[in-house]
Amino acid sequence: MGDSLRATNRHPRLEAAEDDAIRDCERGNALTRILFLLFLGVVGAAIVRTYFFETAAIESGSMEPTLYVGAHYLVNRFVYRLHGPQRGDIISFVSPIDHKTLFVKRVIGVAGDQIQLKDKRVILNGTPLDEPYAIHKRAGERLVGDNIGPMTVPEGSVFVLGDNRDESFDSSVWTDPQTGAPIYFLPTSSIRGRLMLVVS
Repeated sequence: MGDSLRATNRHPRLEAAEDDAIRDCERGNALTRILFLLFLGVVGAAIVRTYFFETAAIESGSMEPTLYVGAHYLVNRFVYRLHGPQRGDIISFVSPIDHKTLFVKRVIGVAGDQIQLKDKRVILNGTPLDEPYAIHKRAGERLVGDNIGPMTVPEGSVFVLGDNRDESFDSSVWTDPQTGAPIYFLPTSSIRGRLMLVVS
């Protein structure tokens, strides 16, 4: 009987140490769960940003009055996995000039379209394009890019313009920095997605 009592009555310090160990283990498990959830969040955000959505900040007035400087938009990165860019889409893309700067412009012509700019007016497949969104702040001036084409948009490319036509760095004025040759078309492989809605 006495031996049994000695076996079950543990020293208070031993019990306290065991309690501390249990609490440490519980804290460790909680920390592990938190770190795991943070990891899942980071991985999930990376997947969403890579394949589904990202934000784009408007940093110039080239798309006014449609998009204003300082606004942030949600970009749908998944949509062009389902189909190609459509005329009128506002897209985010990597510059064909330095291959790193992000631009936002409107798709005017897609593969197979005939494009001409005549005295600032877009002629699409032989017909003047109705563009209620476009503005010309320097309408009385003749600028580079006011008259180009006609030319056909090649496969795997689009022709893009800013809505603020006289203040936009786009397909009408791009040139190769090495040769000075015009770069009229944006490869669709450079497109990151289509703008959807304002987020701020």
